[in-house]
Amino acid sequence: MTGKNKMDMCSGSIFNKMLLFTIPLMLSSMLQLLFNAADIVVVGNYAGEKSLGAVGSTGSLINLLTNLFIGLSVGVNVLIARYYGSLDKENIHRTVQTAMTVSLFLGIFVMIFGFLFTPTFLRWMRLKNELLRLASIYLRIYFLGIPAVMIYNFGSAVLRAVGDTKRPLIFMIISGVINVVLNLFFVIVLKLDVAGVAIATVISEFVSAFLIVLCLIREKDEIHFNIKHLYIDKNIMLKILQIGLPAGLQGTLFSLSNVFIQSSVNLFDDNVISGNATAINIEGFVYVAMNSFHQAAISFVSQNVGAGKKERINKITVIALLLVSSTGLLLGTLVHYFDHELMSIYTKNTEVIEAGCVRIGIICSIYFLCGIMDVMVGSLRGLGYSTMPAIVSLMGACVFRLIWLATVFQIPQFHTIQTIYYSYPISWTLTFMVHVLCYIIVKRKYDRS
Repeated sequence: MTGKNKMDMCSGSIFNKMLLFTIPLMLSSMLQLLFNAADIVVVGNYAGEKSLGAVGSTGSLINLLTNLFIGLSVGVNVLIARYYGSLDKENIHRTVQTAMTVSLFLGIFVMIFGFLFTPTFLRWMRLKNELLRLASIYLRIYFLGIPAVMIYNFGSAVLRAVGDTKRPLIFMIISGVINVVLNLFFVIVLKLDVAGVAIATVISEFVSAFLIVLCLIREKDEIHFNIKHLYIDKNIMLKILQIGLPAGLQGTLFSLSNVFIQSSVNLFDDNVISGNATAINIEGFVYVAMNSFHQAAISFVSQNVGAGKKERINKITVIALLLVSSTGLLLGTLVHYFDHELMSIYTKNTEVIEAGCVRIGIICSIYFLCGIMDVMVGSLRGLGYSTMPAIVSLMGACVFRLIWLATVFQIPQFHTIQTIYYSYPISWTLTFMVHVLCYIIVKRKYDRS
C-alpha cells in the first residue's frame, strides 16, 4: 500500500519520517496564513483602519468555524491512518467516499446558516457600530466559500493519513498565489474594499478544493474518490463523528473562548482592536508551524495503533514534544525580537503597532506551551480518545478564561488589555499538565489491552 506520495510510519526512524511529514505540512500551513495575511495587508494599506478593524475582528469567529472543520476532519485522519496501518483497503475506500460526501453536504448547510445569521454573530461579539457594516459584508461573502473549506480540509486529512503532505502544499501554493493576485486587483484596481478581499478568498478556496478533489479522483488505489458514487456509510460516519466531533468541539471551545476574549478586547479603542487583530495574524505563523507536530502525532500514532506497534507510541510522543518545543521557542523568540518590523508590514499607524507589540510580548516568548499542549492532544486522539481531551480543554481553556474575564479582569487595577492576554499562557500550562496525566492513564490501559 506504499507509493511515492505515501509513508509507512510503522517502521524506520521516527525522527526522520516525522520531519519529512511535518516540513511540507508546516510550509503549507504557513503559506496559507501568508496568503490570508494578504487580506489584512491589502486592507490595512489600501482601504483604511476601519476596514482593517472590520476584517480583523471577524478572525476569531472564522477561526472558530475553521477549528470545528479541522476537528471533524481529525476523525477522517485517525480512521484512515488506522486502516492504513492494518492494511484494510476496503474500509479505507469506504471512509474516503463517506468523508468527502459528508464534507460537501455539511459545508452547504453551514454556508446557508452562516450567511443568514452573520449580523447576529457580530452583535454577540459586541462589534462597534462603525465596523458592523463592513464586517457583515466581509463575513457573508466569506461564508459562501465554506463548502470549499470543508472539502479541502477533509481531502487533506485523507492524504495526511497516508503520509502525503507534499501535494496539499502544492495546491496551497497555487490557490494562495491566486488569492494574492485577486486581492490586489479587487481592492486596488476595482476599489471593492472588504468585499474584494472576501471574494478573492472565496475564489482561492474553491481552487484548492477543486485540486484536492481532482487529486483523489485520479488516485488508482484505496484512496480513490468516485465523484459519481456519493454515499454515506452509516458505520463509518459514526466512527468519524466519534473521534472528530469531540475534536471539533475542542477546537471550537478554544475559539469560542477567543470570541469572548475578542468581545472584551472590543471594549478598548480602535488602535488596540486593530493591533490585537494584526498580532494574532502574526502569531498564527508560529501556531501553525507548531500545529504540524500535532497533526504528525495523530497520523503517526494512528498508523502504529492500526499496525499493533505499541512500543513506538511513547517514542512518537516524546519526539513530537521535543520538535514542537524547539520550533515554538525558535519562532516565538524571532517574532518577539522583530515585533515592530513585522507589525509595520501590516500598518504604518504607530499606535496600532505598539498595541500589537504588547500582545506579542506576552504571548510569543512562551508560545511553545501551546504547542506541547496540542501534541499531547494529538497523541490521545491517535490512541482513539477524543472526548477526554475535549473535556479537559473545556475546563482548561473556556471555563478558566471565562472565569478570568469575569473575575480578575473586572478588578479596576487589572482592567487592562495585558490582563486579558495573560489568560492564554496560564490556561495552556494548566491544560497541558492535565493532558499529560490523561495520556499516562490511557497509555497504560492501551498497553494492557
